[in-house]
Amino acid sequence: MGRISLLRVFGMMLLGLSVAACNGAADLGKAAVPLGDFNLGHNIVVAPKVQKVPLGRTLDTEVMKKMLQEAVAERFDRYEGARLYHFGISIESYFLAPPGVPVVAAPKSAMIIRITVWDDAKNKKLTPKAHQITVLESLDQGPLVGSGYTKSAEEQFKNLSQNAVKQIETFLVKQNAEMGWFNEGVATAVPDDSDGTAAVGD
Repeated sequence: MGRISLLRVFGMMLLGLSVAACNGAADLGKAAVPLGDFNLGHNIVVAPKVQKVPLGRTLDTEVMKKMLQEAVAERFDRYEGARLYHFGISIESYFLAPPGVPVVAAPKSAMIIRITVWDDAKNKKLTPKAHQITVLESLDQGPLVGSGYTKSAEEQFKNLSQNAVKQIETFLVKQNAEMGWFNEGVATAVPDDSDGTAAVGD
């Protein structure tokens, strides 16, 4: 994780750009998006070199790992396909908006993660290069009020985690449609790329 990525997150949060306007967990009450034979095996989250963007709140690394792991389980334990796939997720950097910032700034919390997906049966990595996702918090507190005023650091990170995991699902659906990851290599369709997702590929 280099300086450029940190500067990108810092710039996004200062500008208050919304990449995830609604909460990533909003659709959990609905049926899961079809993912072929997908069944989540190992759900591993690490943060060996996580970097905190300056001026943001600090959150314990173990707490962040546990919260992101729980968000992954919340979404992907719903899938009961016939084959196991494993996630290896690395938290690269984060910014949790602090309180006490003038309303005109209203910085948004942000996070960068990388995910590797493994096919258990084939003992094969489906992502030769880890897929990178940049995500911002939802605007449920309003576009002009920073979440530092209204949420704890844990609440901010939970929101980021749910938004990030939603983007992981979006990425997997796209890869399955184009590459047949969970359909024995058979592509199903060409997905619509105009959905405004928060995923930023490598």
